[in-house]
Amino acid sequence: MGCMKLITAERTLPLFDVAGIRHIETTAAAALPSHTLMQRAGLSVARLAMALAPHARTIWIACGPGNNGGDGLEAAAQLQARGFRPVVTWLGDAGRAPPDTLRSLQNARAAGVRFDELPPETFDLAIDALLGIGASRPPAGQMAAWLARMDEGPAPVLCVDLPSGLDADTGRWTGSFTGSGTAVGRAPRHCLTLLALKPGLFTADGRDLAGNVWLDDLALRHSQAPTAWLSGRPAAQARAHGSHKGSYGDVIVVAGASGMAGAALLAGSAALHGGAGRVFIAPLDPAAAMLDVGLPELMFRTPDALTFDGKTVVCGCGGGESVRAVLPRVLSTASSLVLDADALNGVAADTALQQLLAQRGARGRDTVLTPHPLEAARLLGCNTAHVQADRLGVAQTLADRFCAVVVLKGSGSVIAAPGRIPNVNPTGDAKLATAGTGDVLAGMIGAALAAGRPAFEATYATVWQHGAIAQAWPAGLPLVASALAAACRNPAPRD
Repeated sequence: MGCMKLITAERTLPLFDVAGIRHIETTAAAALPSHTLMQRAGLSVARLAMALAPHARTIWIACGPGNNGGDGLEAAAQLQARGFRPVVTWLGDAGRAPPDTLRSLQNARAAGVRFDELPPETFDLAIDALLGIGASRPPAGQMAAWLARMDEGPAPVLCVDLPSGLDADTGRWTGSFTGSGTAVGRAPRHCLTLLALKPGLFTADGRDLAGNVWLDDLALRHSQAPTAWLSGRPAAQARAHGSHKGSYGDVIVVAGASGMAGAALLAGSAALHGGAGRVFIAPLDPAAAMLDVGLPELMFRTPDALTFDGKTVVCGCGGGESVRAVLPRVLSTASSLVLDADALNGVAADTALQQLLAQRGARGRDTVLTPHPLEAARLLGCNTAHVQADRLGVAQTLADRFCAVVVLKGSGSVIAAPGRIPNVNPTGDAKLATAGTGDVLAGMIGAALAAGRPAFEATYATVWQHGAIAQAWPAGLPLVASALAAACRNPAPRD
């Protein structure tokens, strides 16, 4: 058997798209006796089911007509042999079942597994073995009704390989019985993914639908190149005793139009707490106060009084329309640049600014873009549905078009750069869904760039840390952006 493990945010791990998984599967199947992979998968599902519900009186296994259903049938036979009482509802036809699925059906029947047309009235664990990576249609009819029954019930749900209806590559949810972005059901959810990890489990709708993700590689070894990386904990980086504030660079925050001064202060606070040597605030509101008594370390200047060359600039947080006037100079002269919020909207609306942005990369100047889905859609001239339907692809398109590192924010933020395999960030939760947390992220990235770290590594590490702070926040205590900024720690790249 392979090694089953719970996936955490500690280690950097490879992610594989459906094409890569198919290659791994086909190569392995050619070298193994028939039915071997399904036997291993079914046993793995049974082992995890027994661990999740060791005292279960009834385990309901909903099986689809294909090989995902075959994994569920094999698990039923294994559970029955170990004294459990699984109840199987199967949507397949023995006359049309794939060969391996037919063998698992025969095994389940020979073991005495109970088959019913309807789900049991009560159950202690539900196993979703309806649709896998080969699904070409969303759940419908009886299949959708069974998924809704699992989703609404109190019993834990264990998904085999993928939650049925989830796109393995994109994390897009194709079903209709629950909505994206809402809490999924009342019970704990688990997903045992097989052979290798899939990107869709960790971005878009994937994290809500999959819950705790487990991996069993089914004892296969391969050399397939990954589609993406799941970010792991960045290595700590100590500061040298002989360093000084100049060693960690200057950050200039150009932000805070009229009525939005707080955005600039949040970004500045995050840059300070993230380790920048000095932080300057250049308010876009001429009437803004030029002192923050709560953070006297922040130095205030008008934008015209500052030179951006040799500096890291964080631009756009709460910038409104005012930021557009300063964008040409920022894009042309900042040594390192983080563009957020209204700066991104300004670039999206002006082709001349888009050209200046793309030219920065050609001049070897680092730029990090931090769009949420709507801002990404504006930059690409599409809609948010298009962005959310392919988050990895959209992030890479933006990175290539603008010669920049891109953080496509959201559940499972994607970090992309030209010529790099993208990262999917596993940290963060809904506590970040509050005003100002994006400003904090921009300031944190600015601090990492000012310290001289490579843009991609600095960005992926900062995004990981930003999310980890939120996840570690005390339960029941609201997370406000100012507290998030104060909790920042200096992120570091991988060893």
